[in-house]
Amino acid sequence: MALSTGGLSPIRQFSGPAGTIEALFEHPTESPRAVMIFGHPHPRHGGTMHTKVVYRAAKTFLALGCAVLRFNFRGVGASQGQWDDGRGEQDDFAAGIDVAATTYPGVELWAGGFSFGAWIALCRGIADSRITTLLAIAPPVGWYDFADVAASPKLMHFIHGEQDELVPVAQMRAQYKEISEPKTLTVIDGANHLFDGRVAEVGDVIRARFRTEEQS
Repeated sequence: MALSTGGLSPIRQFSGPAGTIEALFEHPTESPRAVMIFGHPHPRHGGTMHTKVVYRAAKTFLALGCAVLRFNFRGVGASQGQWDDGRGEQDDFAAGIDVAATTYPGVELWAGGFSFGAWIALCRGIADSRITTLLAIAPPVGWYDFADVAASPKLMHFIHGEQDELVPVAQMRAQYKEISEPKTLTVIDGANHLFDGRVAEVGDVIRARFRTEEQS
């Protein structure tokens, strides 16, 4: 069911395969140039749709004129269901894509995420023909299979921390070489996996990569 955008609170929920999913769907004042569906970090390590990097990314895309749908995966916050080792979480993301497409028919759809959420977004984004552009912030390279991601011809933007303690930047660079064009990789100096003290720079990179000519 589509979410109304007319003067309503941005806090909403939608139906997922494991029950109700807690969501925050924010809308620009004008018709959106795109809709970004965004996934959060690993639920078993405290990741939610309110994680700092997720929040900053969402607000940046909103300022760029995009509608943004972020939500809690199953079992997180008020979302029903339970952890499913990534399988069900991909289904949750797919349900989010459906909500975005129904709410804004004909508007370009983008998929993004942070850490675990980046992997989920990449997997579902390359599999769904409606998604045109992808953003992966600190993707968990080496922890999950990126073979299908590497073969996709879709535009992908990557943001990584130079001092990422979970996914060394050298490992990210090696995986990046396997990714098909078109693509970009931005490494933020001194940033760890959570971008502590560098969250604002994540927003800066997003603005640089997704800014339109009119906004330049």
